[in-house]
Amino acid sequence: MQLSLLETTDPRLYAENRVNELHALLHHHNQCYYQRDAPEISDAEYDELFRELLALEESYPDLVTTESPTQRVGVAPFGRFRTVTHRLPMLSLENALNDNEIRVKLDMRVKKELGLAETAAVAYMCEPKMDGLAIELIYLEGALTVASTRGDGVTGEDVTRNIRTLRGVPLRLTGTDVPKLLEVRGEVYLSLDAFQKINREREENGDAPFANPRNAAAGSLRQLDSRVTAGRPLSMYCYAPGMVEGVQFLSQYEFLNAAAGWGLPVNPLIRRVVNVDGAVAYYNEMQEIRESLPYEIDGTVIKVDSFQLQRELGEKSRSPLWAIACKFPPRQAETVLENVLLSVGRTGVITPVALLKAVDISGVTVSRATLHNWDELAAKDIRIGDRVIVERAGDVIPAVVRVVTECRSGAEKAVLPPETCPECGSVVVRIADEVALRCMGISCPPQIRESIKHFASRAAMDIEGLGEKVVEQLLSLGLVHTVADLYCLTKDDFMRFERMGDKLASNLLAALEASKTCDMARFIYALGIRHVGERTAKALAQAFGSIEYLEKASVGELISVRDIGATVAASIFTFFNNPDNQKVIALLRARGVSPKSVAKTVGGRLSGKNFVFTGTLTRFSREYARKLVEDLGGNVVGSVSKKTDYVVAGEEAGSKLAKARTLGIAVLGEEEFLNMLEAT
Repeated sequence: MQLSLLETTDPRLYAENRVNELHALLHHHNQCYYQRDAPEISDAEYDELFRELLALEESYPDLVTTESPTQRVGVAPFGRFRTVTHRLPMLSLENALNDNEIRVKLDMRVKKELGLAETAAVAYMCEPKMDGLAIELIYLEGALTVASTRGDGVTGEDVTRNIRTLRGVPLRLTGTDVPKLLEVRGEVYLSLDAFQKINREREENGDAPFANPRNAAAGSLRQLDSRVTAGRPLSMYCYAPGMVEGVQFLSQYEFLNAAAGWGLPVNPLIRRVVNVDGAVAYYNEMQEIRESLPYEIDGTVIKVDSFQLQRELGEKSRSPLWAIACKFPPRQAETVLENVLLSVGRTGVITPVALLKAVDISGVTVSRATLHNWDELAAKDIRIGDRVIVERAGDVIPAVVRVVTECRSGAEKAVLPPETCPECGSVVVRIADEVALRCMGISCPPQIRESIKHFASRAAMDIEGLGEKVVEQLLSLGLVHTVADLYCLTKDDFMRFERMGDKLASNLLAALEASKTCDMARFIYALGIRHVGERTAKALAQAFGSIEYLEKASVGELISVRDIGATVAASIFTFFNNPDNQKVIALLRARGVSPKSVAKTVGGRLSGKNFVFTGTLTRFSREYARKLVEDLGGNVVGSVSKKTDYVVAGEEAGSKLAKARTLGIAVLGEEEFLNMLEAT
């Protein structure tokens, strides 16, 4: 009798069965969340399943496959994109600008070409025109093998490794009657919430924001480092077939229903209509609801539904005769820029915000608009008192597009960048190669809340119980002004909180006391130094041994640390040389915070050896390999140099492998790497 999964006593067999089960479960829940907008489990439950799979794969690296949900995290840069030739050209669509042009440019043309009477009914397939990047996916025997951009319509760029990071795109098709070969076209896009989040992060990091969700999606997908793509929540909707072998379809509608059955994401707003009146009604309906959609659309696409009629109609040089894209009118208005507000973000970035004379744009009253950054403000020569064109795109913050310079009277006032922070008075700095002005004070009020939350987080000081609600009450009661004030709190302070008991207050005090002796790497990460994540904090702790030495380090000494470049070194140096930050660190030290350095593995069999990983690893994850090397005393570095001892090459290894061969560095395959570790 065959044993059930839970009855299996062989650990290896259990792991193999459970991994397969988790693949199916996570794939199902990805579909529910990303494609159907109908999650069946909470985020916490999903994370628990994901962590279980990750743990099993770390214990049994040979069970890691390219189709595993854990392999969607992205890999290191692989050089320039190779080109892919489309079997069938990816054509552009002719545009219509209103409902009358839908009738004239599409319906009347279709009937004329087909020899139909003007009163004849032609069925059309209607769909929202997503504002994203056109992509072609190729599935062989149900498995995703290639993904490419539209490019020039004939050849595109291979973005397979980046597309694999999109959770909504299945790595393997499910269901029945899956074609032997399936080429499916679609649009990769970014939701409005995700777009705003990315732009906030870019501005906080001193980078220029994306102009719109389309640019953000394209920029995210065309990253040479797929780990960047993995960190951006891109989505995709499929809308048409390319080449298909093994299954035949009569219509666009029939194909999209089948595609959804195979697990491909299909927009639920698609609709088949029986005549052009239905297509016009659909266009008007989408224009009315566009403001409520979670993503940006700039029109609708209307296609003849029948594939047979599509073939009869054919194409022009650049566009098919059987489809049209009907664009929505622009959402812009002219108003007066009355003043400029200086907004300080949680990382100290000072952003100019336009205060406008209120104006109605598509039914919404707009009185503020982003000016993005000081470089853009200067480039557009925006002045207080100017008449400006403001554009609103969905729920995205309105932006000032341009100045109506011909309306200037000469009384307009230039907007000058601030020299001090408008919130705390600290000196404002602009780090080289950044577009942002930044307040570097650790005690700047807008930064305090996020600084404390980060300081107390699990990866930092790990102060259990000091969550968001507790932090909010600490601030509202005026009990803390910097992270150092946490270590002055008493039980009486906590007892002033709502719903605070004696035991909980005691636990919080105990957690604060325990955090005083955290390791140095956690403490460095807790300080919230820009560009310093957990890995960099660990490298700094190992390199300098104590906070005192790190505080005194020069830029040159910082650059000498593994994986730290000029930008990160400048950020660290600036942080520790800021008087406000020095004061907070001194207070932490005076109040008993004494971090201990994490000792590096010494004497391990790989001690002093430098490893570089390149290409796609199929036997194990890169983080798992890094842990193995570091546990044996070795280092994992990001680039190949004369100091590199071994390069571990996976599939599609690129420039790093070539450089290793040029320098005569030992190159290991995954199997050879594992054998080396076993031998040590």
